Amino acid sequence: MAVTRSDGRQLDQLREVKITPNYMENPSGSCLIEIGKTRVICSAILEETIPHWLKGSGNGWLTAEYSMLPGSSSQRISRERSKLGGRTQEIQRLIGRSLRAAIDLKALGERSLLVDCDVLDADGGTRTAAITGAYVAVMLAVKKLSAKNPALKGIVKCGVAAVSVGLVEGHPSLDLHYDDDKRAQVDMNIVKTSAGEYVEVQGTAEGQPFGRKGLNDLLDLADKGLDQLFKIQNAALN
Repeated sequence: MAVTRSDGRQLDQLREVKITPNYMENPSGSCLIEIGKTRVICSAILEETIPHWLKGSGNGWLTAEYSMLPGSSSQRISRERSKLGGRTQEIQRLIGRSLRAAIDLKALGERSLLVDCDVLDADGGTRTAAITGAYVAVMLAVKKLSAKNPALKGIVKCGVAAVSVGLVEGHPSLDLHYDDDKRAQVDMNIVKTSAGEYVEVQGTAEGQPFGRKGLNDLLDLADKGLDQLFKIQNAALN
């Protein structure tokens, strides 16, 4: 008998994924990404400025902000008004690194793409959902902006998406929701480009270390989910 999880999924099954493009009126690119009960709004705008340390380099920049709205969890999350928490800073940097892997910053010129990811509902996997949705928002922004400025057409080198995997009660499991995550002995977030290259492999064992075979099994499982996510992204963009 196949092992299932508390939400009824098979171990190698993604939650239902839905991406609604152009979800917001004002940004150049935006989407709502829903992965199970996790929902994140992602948006992207272009500014004709760059950080001071890049001026004169001819290179552009991409940066990201991430936040969990107060009602996104079962317990109210306070707004980070004056100082960002360590978790928020870590996730923002991860989103930025992931998207910069997909962008030709030289071709962007001395401009900045500013990405915002706001979590409406959190049921695990908010950072991986944010990365997957943010790529769609960036692509939509580039498509819109390149209609007026053809020089921007070639700035996207490849796709990028992210998914979580882990060992839940000893079983390799794809796309961890909250109930999986709190019971996981190993928790990993995998970010990969559509060209098959890794951007980030974050893996942590809690109480039960894992070996090379276990790592390979989890990476293979992540690939299965990522292949599906790339197809869903492309469908949202076409």
